[in-house]
Amino acid sequence: MEIFEQLLNGLLAVLTWENLLLALIGCVLGMLVGILPGFGPAAAVAILLPVTFVLGPAPALIMLAAILYGASYGGTITAVLLNVPGETSSVATTIDGYQMALKGRAGAALTIAALGSFVGCVVGLLGFVVATPLSRFALSFGAPEFFALTILGLSLVIGLAGKSLVKALISAVFGLSIGMVGIDPLAGVPRFTFGQAPLLDGINFIAVVMGLFGVSELLATVDHSAKFGRALPVGKIWPTRTDLRRSVGPILRGAPLGFLFGLLPGSPGAATSFASYALEKAISKRKSEFGKGAIEGVAGPETANNSLAIAGMIPLFTLGVPTSATTAILMGAFIVNGLVPGPLLFQNSPDVAWTIIASMLVGNVILLILNVPLVRVWVSFLKTPFPVLYAIVFGFMILGAYTLDGSVFNIGVLLVFGLIGYLMRKVDIPLAPMALTIVLGELMESNLRRALAISGGDPSIFVHSGISLTLLILAALAIVGALIGRMLSSRATRKKELSGAAL
Repeated sequence: MEIFEQLLNGLLAVLTWENLLLALIGCVLGMLVGILPGFGPAAAVAILLPVTFVLGPAPALIMLAAILYGASYGGTITAVLLNVPGETSSVATTIDGYQMALKGRAGAALTIAALGSFVGCVVGLLGFVVATPLSRFALSFGAPEFFALTILGLSLVIGLAGKSLVKALISAVFGLSIGMVGIDPLAGVPRFTFGQAPLLDGINFIAVVMGLFGVSELLATVDHSAKFGRALPVGKIWPTRTDLRRSVGPILRGAPLGFLFGLLPGSPGAATSFASYALEKAISKRKSEFGKGAIEGVAGPETANNSLAIAGMIPLFTLGVPTSATTAILMGAFIVNGLVPGPLLFQNSPDVAWTIIASMLVGNVILLILNVPLVRVWVSFLKTPFPVLYAIVFGFMILGAYTLDGSVFNIGVLLVFGLIGYLMRKVDIPLAPMALTIVLGELMESNLRRALAISGGDPSIFVHSGISLTLLILAALAIVGALIGRMLSSRATRKKELSGAAL
């Protein structure tokens, strides 16, 4: 009962006009981010990180979290009307959503997607409330346990690796090296500063992620406007009774499926939505309709997407372990505001934690209201030339980098890491492991050295604790399991290629 009382108190805190306004702004920005193809929530959250210094912890994090799940709604609009997923998690929606739009039923598809997304949010939020007792268990953690936890977090690199584990490790090591610049946390001496005074405090995390995700995405997608066709008409917004009846099952199945995927390390939205799509097609009595405008092919994946977005924040709040690039940046937002995500968050700042959690419900109610009646307004944004929008966004990034501490040096950091991120994209090196290790690197190093200082340099301290040993075993199993999965997948791909060549 205590948890629900705290949730209610958080809900009352959200229902002030200031927090409601920021939730509305975050939802609108998230929708716009989803509408802009290629410009993901990680970039938007990174760009708006400087705003957190002005707003304060809870209001700023309410807005940033709203961007994350708001983008899931916005990506559906371009997926249905343009056959271009604004978000990778909306890829599966294009299969049947665009076909419905071609038949003049885009409005029904968007409405069902909005209803499914809201149900996914509610299921994710209930799971969030149930999972919060994990944070109390983690209060018993010492330095060895926290080090083992960071190792488990770094094992997420396998899940975020993309096609190449080697490239993911390159990205991860690069992130660790960036986190080591500045004053040694225990010895108090400068390291890797090369005599540059601005580097004594380390490389500004906000400027790094703004460049890495924001500038690089602008450079990578600035020419997309020439590739998009014209949006199809929305048509009637309200679905038929048959649409609603056929959508109930996929929505009820997609919500828990997305929630479970969200708890897994590095689960991509595209894989989650396709898993839901495959499930609905497998159990459907109308298999022939899939790919031709089946409403189930929209309801299931969209519900799973939003449930995934909420569930993906549970490990961050309860254990302090981010599971994606966006949640890693959110973790940075916590840290720069003096908050420690994880078990200490619920002990030291429970009001902030529960206010943010409650804002997810309020934000999704706002998104439900915005998405359906105002869908034609969102479509009008697609008529704005993308280079113009990107130029405005770039200007805000320059201004944001400068206002971090009034230093031109941070503008240089922004531009340099924007170029680095763009080049990494070109050679298919994932950015997510780098963001993850920048955030977790300092925590890992400080707890490693603290544990070794306690034990007098004896590394066996990490296996003396049952919790620490269990976490290390889980990390090893995660790595081995991912490697075996990759080997089996590549072997299956080779067999398919050989069989195709034989034919």
